[in-house]
Amino acid sequence: MVYIVTSMGASVVLLFAVPHSALGQLWNVIGGHLISAAIGVACYQWLPSNGIAAGASVGLAIGAMYYTRCIHPPGGATALAAVIGGQNIHALGYQYILTPIAINTATILLVALLFNALFHWRRYPAFLLSKETEKDYTNSEYAPVDHADFVYALSQMDTFIDVTEDDLLKIYQLATGREINSNN
Repeated sequence: MVYIVTSMGASVVLLFAVPHSALGQLWNVIGGHLISAAIGVACYQWLPSNGIAAGASVGLAIGAMYYTRCIHPPGGATALAAVIGGQNIHALGYQYILTPIAINTATILLVALLFNALFHWRRYPAFLLSKETEKDYTNSEYAPVDHADFVYALSQMDTFIDVTEDDLLKIYQLATGREINSNN
């Protein structure tokens, strides 16, 4: 049972139910699980009590995911499992990162890629969305918003928004590029 990691169930929900979510993209899933696993093992091995190690593992995993731009909520559970997972998990030490975490992560990503490819309207990972299928709004009467404008706007907000910058640009383009109905 050491090869079954419960946090992967939450990752599967993101990859299959909302494959467009920024929290479920490749780097988020890979980095979120692997970085969190390493932090969880380190906390178990270096902190004096399981209670402190459990809290620290999740908090440090969140901080590390934030700063490495790979926030993936199931990663917090991956870190926690390294601390409270029992003797079989503890015996693995840092091997926990590769077996079972990296194996589970690679497996669910491969299945998600194959599954989502069956449906032309699904996009996973988001960068595989064909640019040819997107409508071109460059001839809009509104001034374009460039990448730097969005980065600045996002830096002024004290929150995390679960959309990619490309999604925000598309939302802006859809909102400003539509024809205005004078009857409204």
